[in-house]
Amino acid sequence: MDTLDAMRLFMRIVDRRSFTLAAQDLGLPRSTATGAIKQLEARLGAQLLQRTTRQVSPTLDGEAYYRRCRTIIADIEDAEAGFRDSRPRGILRVDVHGTLARHFVLPRLPDFLAAYPDMQLHLGEGDRLVDLVREGIDCVLRVGPLQDSSMIGRRVATLGEITCASPAYLKHFGTPKTPDDLDGHQMIAFVSSSTGSPLPLEFTTGDDVRNVVLPARLSVVNAETYVAAARLGLGLIQVPRYHVERDLAGKTLVEVLPEHPPTPSPVSLLYPHSRQLSPRVRVFVDWLAKAFA
Repeated sequence: MDTLDAMRLFMRIVDRRSFTLAAQDLGLPRSTATGAIKQLEARLGAQLLQRTTRQVSPTLDGEAYYRRCRTIIADIEDAEAGFRDSRPRGILRVDVHGTLARHFVLPRLPDFLAAYPDMQLHLGEGDRLVDLVREGIDCVLRVGPLQDSSMIGRRVATLGEITCASPAYLKHFGTPKTPDDLDGHQMIAFVSSSTGSPLPLEFTTGDDVRNVVLPARLSVVNAETYVAAARLGLGLIQVPRYHVERDLAGKTLVEVLPEHPPTPSPVSLLYPHSRQLSPRVRVFVDWLAKAFA
């Protein structure tokens, strides 16, 4: 077994957490898989896998080697794809904002997978910042202004934002007519994953943007929790309109200060410079832009 085949085998073992399942996937005898990994570890001078009676897991060295293997194999596949008339193939690893993905991406995903039958998609989910290269992620979908200049960013949408609260909250605190009426009100603080600090509320009047920080008895880091807390009457929130469309229709939340909305939020797909020529990334970026359009 040559080095590249051993890398592919090692990656499959880590993915499947099993020598037996990985060997079956690749059409190999289990003994061949075991021997190849022993030879690989001997050549590298490091233990890559921890074996128990239940599963196989990578060591710290194995985790690092797995990420390097994934990058190397992806680069080889992309280079070979440039010399043959074929569709993109292999695994595309994408990190997405969960709420955004469920609303816009997942409903259209069957069309993408049907158009590119040789591709597999791995969706990670979260709001945290990720190191794309170190973690082996091909691209991330994020909401908000772009801050990482080392990444290539493509804007795929702009989301309108609103301020809202529950009817019970407004009955207790009153409904403000202008931002000047917010004295005595409360907000639910949404903590930024990039700064670790609560985000202020934003209100626009013409071209002017006013940031307001209100007292908050609750701070959250998750978008779903943020909206759920607002339904319970715990304070004012600001979210993309799509996120609370059902609440607005069902009157569990009410829009506040519609004449002074927050600034719209850009939605961007970010990927490292090393991925810009990847056929997998290229077709996904183009498809996602059409999906949001």
